[in-house]
Amino acid sequence: MARSPFTLAAAVTAALSGAEVVGARTLTADGDGRFDSAVVTLADGRELAIRVGDDDETARELASESLALRALTAGARAMLPFRAPEYVGETRLADGRALVTELLPGFQIEASHVPAGRGAAESMGASIAAVHALPASVVRSAGLTARSAEEAREEVRQLVDRAAATGRVPARLTVRWREAVEDDDLWRFESAVTLGGVQATSFLFEDDPDAGPSVIGLVHWHGLALGDPAVDLAWLSSATDAAGDVHAAYAQASDRTPDGALAMRARLLAELEFARWLVHGDALHRTDIMDDAAALLTALAEGLRENDLSVIAQRSEGVDSAMDALGRVPETASTRVNIAMETDAYNPRDLLPGEDDAVADEPGGGRAPGGDAVGGDVYVGDSTEDLSDLADSDLLPRDESAQSDDSIFPVAQPVDASPAGSDDADPADEAQRAARAALQRWTNSSSE
Repeated sequence: MARSPFTLAAAVTAALSGAEVVGARTLTADGDGRFDSAVVTLADGRELAIRVGDDDETARELASESLALRALTAGARAMLPFRAPEYVGETRLADGRALVTELLPGFQIEASHVPAGRGAAESMGASIAAVHALPASVVRSAGLTARSAEEAREEVRQLVDRAAATGRVPARLTVRWREAVEDDDLWRFESAVTLGGVQATSFLFEDDPDAGPSVIGLVHWHGLALGDPAVDLAWLSSATDAAGDVHAAYAQASDRTPDGALAMRARLLAELEFARWLVHGDALHRTDIMDDAAALLTALAEGLRENDLSVIAQRSEGVDSAMDALGRVPETASTRVNIAMETDAYNPRDLLPGEDDAVADEPGGGRAPGGDAVGGDVYVGDSTEDLSDLADSDLLPRDESAQSDDSIFPVAQPVDASPAGSDDADPADEAQRAARAALQRWTNSSSE
């Protein structure tokens, strides 16, 4: 790993015949260091993202991403109200698999900072509904995974059993999950085309003067499949403020049969991500991963009230799920956040002239809900290296001395955007101001 942008730029010429590379820089949103990655500039002005995966897991992810992006035909893309990255090409780099895709612009908002109301939340809900409205043939014709409701249910049942077999799952969670698996009403749904687990950072935004931040791009397509639509809403367990509005916008935009158990199933799947992390650690014989997952599960169980033990009761009585306890999970017990790979920073001040003083200039450091550091000065738009003589050269040798860039893409932070004396202001306008303030905060946490 740790290949330099020069080496990765040279690989682009192997993946894209005739490419004339004139510049390269580090890809700041680099997928938590799991890939070697770079942004490559071509002579025609296009910018491409290249990622290289050296181990089996990252190589499989890139292979799945490649297949999914090619499955999105022009007709399928025309049905989406946003852009998906275009597949450009693939090659091998030493023992690694390299995937080259179009680089999409946009900014991202961490789940816990997505504001409620008009703007980001509504746009995210409508975007998820658009993916779920794609015809099943998009998945089936590409030979991608297709699961019925019963198959999805059986997969959850096996996960619960495997997690329980480790002896590290609190008994009250095991009881809760097994009861949910046996609740027939929870699993009556129509399979849909899904991203297989969209995250808040899968959405790329731009600011609209009238509507507020809106989705213009969507990344993370490697999980494209036919299955439970709830998997793409599970991330809302971390979006406390926006969850209701995202669900409402999704329901309004969807032309599918209403699914009364959708929100509850999404919360259940979010809880089971901790069980999945535990099983992953057990399979690798990694006690550190298992201890991390066990700490998360213990915190989750401790947050359960007595009337939370039954998923069936929650569905019928509207009681919040155990995911409400996530806000009390210790920062040292973290899930892994996978930041988008097909986008990079740009300067949003160009979009918002005259609004630089809207919020105070504060550093964007801290810990994300999943435990990763966020924010900070990671914009590298001015660090492009001149590679005009590289286009016709052979692949450069691997640069063992280069270090991988583990910086995290700056994410929006919530600020109080309400003007003084606005007690009687329209709530919708206030929500839009909050959404735009998130973009402003991102602006001030980016360097130029």
